[in-house]
Amino acid sequence: MDAVEEEVQKHKIKLVIIAKDISEKSRENIKFVCTNNEVKVIEFSTMEELGNIIGKKNRAIVGIKDKNFSKRNN
Repeated sequence: MDAVEEEVQKHKIKLVIIAKDISEKSRENIKFVCTNNEVKVIEFSTMEELGNIIGKKNRAIVGIKDKNFSKRNN
């Protein structure tokens, strides 16, 4: 989470994906940072599934740097 927040503040992250089962405190914190830096946040599935999608263990937050990927509507 800290790495994603840092990259959002450096304006390197274009989209943040958070798991639906993230803690409320973490959800509020990352949404606050993203809102202040005009970064879109979407909620998606569970930490387990989000981790599986990127080939890692459970992940609560994923930062997307690709500008074109972040603009997709799907």
